[in-house]
Amino acid sequence: MNRKLLVHTLLIIGALLMVTPFAWMLLTSVKSLGEASQVPPVIIPPTFHWDNYAKAIMSLPFMTFYFNTSITTLAKVAGQLLFCSMAAFAFARLRFPGRDAIFLISLSVLMIPGQVYIIPQYLIMKDFHWLNTLAALIMPGLFSVFGTFLLRQFFMTIPKELEEAATLDGCSYFGIYWRIMLPLSKSGLTALAIMTILWSWNDLLWPLIVNKSLTKMTLSAGLAYLQGEHFTNYPVLMAGSILAIWPMIVMFIIFQRSFIEGIALTGTKG
Repeated sequence: MNRKLLVHTLLIIGALLMVTPFAWMLLTSVKSLGEASQVPPVIIPPTFHWDNYAKAIMSLPFMTFYFNTSITTLAKVAGQLLFCSMAAFAFARLRFPGRDAIFLISLSVLMIPGQVYIIPQYLIMKDFHWLNTLAALIMPGLFSVFGTFLLRQFFMTIPKELEEAATLDGCSYFGIYWRIMLPLSKSGLTALAIMTILWSWNDLLWPLIVNKSLTKMTLSAGLAYLQGEHFTNYPVLMAGSILAIWPMIVMFIIFQRSFIEGIALTGTKG
């Protein structure tokens, strides 16, 4: 009993530490500018200034940001699920010379910081004349080594007897991949989709580099325009941040069971 109490106490403390920044952001979004910068800080404002949300919406084209972010996110999710699953199937099931060596070389990419790729990717986008377009935001995110690794581990948990039975029935490699592997890997695909959505929705550095026009900005990059060089209205900035992250909060609440299940199954099998 004492052990359970200790565990639950630690979990509650950890949950509070995780929720505190979000709660502070939410409270700051309904404060006045003076209350937000006051020392000692005002925890709960006496009057909620909901007009900060109106100011944020009037300051930036949020509907355009939502559209750009949604399009790029959906495209990246579709690309990741298709290309990563095909690569994962090849590394997990197909036999060809140098398969394991190629897979290890691919995994080595995960040890290189993503900032190293920014200049080469920018030059590629420039040569393709894709700067200030949604294509520049979408193309580099259509495939990832992490997604390939995640789905490969999941595919390796599927019994080979199913593949052998399908082969005896005359099913091709693509048929095995499409009709057997994908339907049996819904948890892994869901986990990859949710992680891709979170990563794409919160991506900041790359959109700021390749796009300068507000009409091609995503939510995370567009919010940077609310932060001034010499003065920042933090309540309005926090209100804009709330407007940007609420879809992700709703999505995680709805799909948290599938997300946790996919990560757990992928990490414990194979």
